[in-house]
Amino acid sequence: MAETGTPLSGVGLAKGHDSAFGPLREPLFRALWIAAIVSYTGTWMQNLGAGWLMAQLTSSPMMVGLVQAAMALPVFVLSILAGALADMIDRRRLLLVTQAWMVFAALGLGLLTLFGLITPVLLLVFVFFMGLGNVMNDPAWQAITHEIVSTENFAPAVALNSAGFNVARAVGPALGGIVIAVWGAAAAFLLNAVSFFGVMGVLYGWKRRPHEGPLPTSNVKLAIKAGFEFARHSEGMKSVLIRTAVFSVSASALWAMLPLIAKCYGSVGFGAMVASFGLGALVSAGLLPYIRRSLSVDAMVAGATVLYACVTAAAGYVHEDFYSHCAIMFIGGLGWIIILASLNVSAQICSPSWLRARTLSMYLLVLQGGLAVGSSLWGALAERTSVSTALLAAGIALVVGLMVSRKHRLSSDQLPFRATPVES
Repeated sequence: MAETGTPLSGVGLAKGHDSAFGPLREPLFRALWIAAIVSYTGTWMQNLGAGWLMAQLTSSPMMVGLVQAAMALPVFVLSILAGALADMIDRRRLLLVTQAWMVFAALGLGLLTLFGLITPVLLLVFVFFMGLGNVMNDPAWQAITHEIVSTENFAPAVALNSAGFNVARAVGPALGGIVIAVWGAAAAFLLNAVSFFGVMGVLYGWKRRPHEGPLPTSNVKLAIKAGFEFARHSEGMKSVLIRTAVFSVSASALWAMLPLIAKCYGSVGFGAMVASFGLGALVSAGLLPYIRRSLSVDAMVAGATVLYACVTAAAGYVHEDFYSHCAIMFIGGLGWIIILASLNVSAQICSPSWLRARTLSMYLLVLQGGLAVGSSLWGALAERTSVSTALLAAGIALVVGLMVSRKHRLSSDQLPFRATPVES
């Protein structure tokens, strides 16, 4: 499973729910939530292992940067199709297929690594295969939350899903670092393959109701066209997509260069740095509703962007100081969640119910596409100059992009930070 970098959407100030943990009293949600945390943890272990393995196979910043790019590139090919299919067919069956695909991709990568047959090119190929599964999985996965909990428990269910992802984000890299140090990257890949079976088991046993609100057309091309027509005419959606593109291209630099920054600390240190980022994200998830009470959405996002820009620039100029790097990553996690939560919630509430998955697929297309393009660009720049120079340039680009896109505002009305009928 994957959350594609958007762990907080829908968390907010909604009132009237009995308990933040009410959804856990519903057996289906509880089982899927626990299974999802296990799967998220496996995914973070694999992400850590892929970046670390590439850094061991080659010292080329370009190749290391391409690991993230290979994971995101399938978004260009299949994201819109995945959204249309998730609006048209049984999401449970679609999810079972995508989960099985990712099992085989992780298993293949693990076995090749275990037997010493892996090469930089093969690593990129299997990371690309994992990305294909993620892209086909995500729109359907994000759209099922309202189907597996009662109406009164929907808002806290969204919050719990986000919290579960951030718990895995903090635990997975740290656990992955230990696994890699003791047993090697192959063990992380094989454990990720096993981690999908819990989700598959719950989905297999789910007696899903027939698809509600059928799509007006069963033609995939017409469904995709309807999604594009909506995005073209919706001013709110256009603002979301522009802001997402401007941020994601520059924000990718830190993730792309992180394996090289952490190489001197070993795999455990690398995992601890990623875990620090996840811990910052978890703290930010809890603070976000309170921050929103004091600041406008635009001020909140602008401040978080400047904060993330400073973190990006600073990461390349702190040399072999492990605790400083962990602190930098923690602060980066704080800013990351504020920005992506604002963009993601806006994408959700801009669209009618029958376009939910396609709207989210367009948002994911721009987000992951920006990360893929940015990873390659910053990797190429680091290859020609240095990692520090590339990160400094990316930090400056974040601030410049914020200024250039300032007219595309996310108003308070657009972002109430309350539950919506889609989880991301």
